[in-house]
Amino acid sequence: MSAILQVRGLTKLYGTGCDRCIGSTGPDHDTNICPYCRSVVAIHNVSFDLQPAEILGIMGESGSGKSTIVKTLYFDEKPTDGMARFFDGDNEWRLFSANAAKQRWLRNHRMGMVYQNPHLGLNFKVSAGGNIAERLLMNDVSLYAEIRERARTLLMRTEVLPERMDESPKKFSGGMQQRVQIAKALATRPPLLFLDEVTTGLDLSVQARILDLVLEIQQELGTAMIVVTHDLGVIRLLAGRTIVMKYGRVIESGLTDQILEDPQHAYTQRLVASAL
Repeated sequence: MSAILQVRGLTKLYGTGCDRCIGSTGPDHDTNICPYCRSVVAIHNVSFDLQPAEILGIMGESGSGKSTIVKTLYFDEKPTDGMARFFDGDNEWRLFSANAAKQRWLRNHRMGMVYQNPHLGLNFKVSAGGNIAERLLMNDVSLYAEIRERARTLLMRTEVLPERMDESPKKFSGGMQQRVQIAKALATRPPLLFLDEVTTGLDLSVQARILDLVLEIQQELGTAMIVVTHDLGVIRLLAGRTIVMKYGRVIESGLTDQILEDPQHAYTQRLVASAL
């Protein structure tokens, strides 16, 4: 099966950078901060393929660089180096060399993002339904009645009561805000969805409902997803394959069951052991 997304050599530095940044950071040095120029090597030389309808997990502790990967792919951040190709039907997009207008079109039409912090993914100045309407309007849906009906359907699909459609997300709980984010991200039925620590800070029962919803969506729509998390329970439930990050580097990758049952790298072994 041909990949929907190919990433090669993805690298992101924060700071001026110097010729010793790469050689003096990473897991072997227990830091991602260059001791010479103080630049941060957020990620370096990250490569992977994502298959259609696959859920790929990226796990690691805070500061491992996992969120930076999806932020560069969703155009929130500009990579320092690397290449990413997105295959959408008969179209092939080179993400980082596309101009700003094409990147904006891809972001609004063919991708979706659900952030850990709902304030990054929702407009709190408009209603829950208004958030979905904003995304639909970007996709040439202009009839008021059609927008209302599609917003209502999406919110119901994500377990938000339709009578709350006209309320501000400010009045919602954290779990409800995440469900509105998911509904908004799904408004265009994108083939590629990024989930960045979407269950962090939520009650366990709410986490379970959000994860069940993600699985239902993936099975129903065949959406390819990249799930970023530090929670092994999330990885175990959702991801068929997993990448393990430490200090901006991929230190292990493979089938999720294999990584969790027989981790090869000492760092992964500690992560798995800490969750037992």
